[in-house]
Amino acid sequence: MKQLFNYDGRSKLRLSEIEDLMKKHRIIVPPLSRRTLTKMCEEGAFETAGGKPTSFGWLVYEDSFWNWARKLNEGTTEDAKDEQIDRHGSN
Repeated sequence: MKQLFNYDGRSKLRLSEIEDLMKKHRIIVPPLSRRTLTKMCEEGAFETAGGKPTSFGWLVYEDSFWNWARKLNEGTTEDAKDEQIDRHGSN
């Protein structure tokens, strides 16, 4: 008899997968560097498994990444607000 694995946990992405998704969906072109993604994990921009690197490196919850991307598209992240200010020359 086969045993089925029923996993109800949250999907996690390695930073290399985040880079691939950014390229595939053209979220940010060119995609952010690995160093920048690591800094974002350290600063809490993404919700990560364990809040620190694992033996597999940083693992970002997939829903957290997509929420960040959605906010970036809507211009509601702090980085996006700062970028709009810089681009338009407003204070």
